[in-house]
Amino acid sequence: MPHGRVLGKKILVTASGQGMGKASVLALLSEGAEVIATDVRIDLLHELERIFALSEHKHPRARLHTQVLDVTDPVGIRDIVTTFADLDVLFNCAGFVHQGTIAQCDEAQWDHSFNINVRSMYRLIQACLPGMLARSKGSIINMASVCGSVKGLPNRFIYGTTKAAVIGLTKSVAADYVAQGIRCNAIAPGTVETPSLHERMQALGDIDEARRMFTARQPMGRLAQADDIVPIVVYLASDESAFATGQVFSIDGGMTI
Repeated sequence: MPHGRVLGKKILVTASGQGMGKASVLALLSEGAEVIATDVRIDLLHELERIFALSEHKHPRARLHTQVLDVTDPVGIRDIVTTFADLDVLFNCAGFVHQGTIAQCDEAQWDHSFNINVRSMYRLIQACLPGMLARSKGSIINMASVCGSVKGLPNRFIYGTTKAAVIGLTKSVAADYVAQGIRCNAIAPGTVETPSLHERMQALGDIDEARRMFTARQPMGRLAQADDIVPIVVYLASDESAFATGQVFSIDGGMTI
């Protein structure tokens, strides 16, 4: 018997092509959502469509729409929110991880990370809010990280700074609209094994050593998988979390104990 924890909810997800975004889209669809899955890469969206079409676990009322979206493009953001009006949930999942210290960060890298990790959320929330306010309901989910205001990590200067900003943004939106039916929460994962992490491991040269290094900072002795994170996404998208707002949900395998 299919579940329906987000049955009929219209949910916009960024960075849906792989990793946590992709896993979240599939989980939301299995619970009956209508998902607008966006990504900058059309090939990944086509693969997502194929997986959904072949899935044996999809909810009979689930609907998937895919749309190419560069989250740094304000016109693209405006167009997609106009096309898919009356959104119930926005999941800002897009992000970029820069490796290095403040001494290794130039202004172009600073701007690039802020554009993807923070400014995109500002623009998407700003675009989605009027429709949510008109219906006095809406859930906004922002992908943060334990790296930032929760915990400092080496060689993550820009990334940690942007993710601290995401938490501040989340709490500010939550405070401003708590009495108007809008909820805004953040998810703060530890180290998650995704294609993005694999790229960072390769960039370090020795993949096996890089894996040992990333795993060593996880007290549970393993990297998180995307499926460790998606249950909280479904929870925050559903009415089960109706009394939760302005919170940072850390799923970090004990990194912040």
